[in-house]
Amino acid sequence: MRITGLVLASLVLLYGGTLLAESPAPQPQGRPLSPDSSVDEILDALDSRGRNLREFVADVSLTESDQATGFDSIRTGRVYYQKQKDDDRIRVIFDEKLEGRFAKSEKVEYLLQKGWLTDRDYQRSVEVKRQVLKPGEKVNLLKLGEGPFPLPIGQAKEEVHKEFIVSKQKVAADEPKGTVHVTLKPREETRLARKFNVIDVWVDPKTNMPVRIDAVDVNETTRRQTDLKNVKVNPEPPLGEKDFALPKIDEKKWELHTEPYED
Repeated sequence: MRITGLVLASLVLLYGGTLLAESPAPQPQGRPLSPDSSVDEILDALDSRGRNLREFVADVSLTESDQATGFDSIRTGRVYYQKQKDDDRIRVIFDEKLEGRFAKSEKVEYLLQKGWLTDRDYQRSVEVKRQVLKPGEKVNLLKLGEGPFPLPIGQAKEEVHKEFIVSKQKVAADEPKGTVHVTLKPREETRLARKFNVIDVWVDPKTNMPVRIDAVDVNETTRRQTDLKNVKVNPEPPLGEKDFALPKIDEKKWELHTEPYED
């Protein structure tokens, strides 16, 4: 799947602006996570989290680092995700970009639903619609390898172990406080091994939601770190059509492209 620029770590992936009213976080099932939790306990918690996750909204920052030069760029914005009966959908809006010490307004937006990825660059007035799924094909955005976030959410630990060598790490002082940290090393000959060298995930024990995803590409040239804050899980009121509606544009002034699906 081509999630150009939406690789929120590649979900991921997933903010600013006004968020929906916060609802009580669903209580994790089983033993609460702690610094003493085992790898399998962490994977079980992520599995449970995904199985009762209907939707979420959050603030997001995406840091892309060139490993050779050390140059960083940071985009910030917001994300909306909703699981539907026939089609998962996700909308990501980045509205500010920081390069070095200089911040500027630079809006880009992505909407994935019904098999089409809409990619908008508001500075260049360019919109590209790509059909990323075969007509009639469905996608589970939380499944490993299918969505923008390479996350083990809603996946049985046995399946995660088939795809990755999983290890637990100590949370460093400059990492998200109060989290648990696991490293996912794609096993050789798997699909994700062709994309990533390693993926690190930090999980909030209060919600069992990942709050940081750090991914290094297979060539070890680029690191993408996604941080999620103010995460609202299954919010009330629930997300609606307006949350996934792109603003109207003047099509006479925009450059528009449509790319049907190609094998």
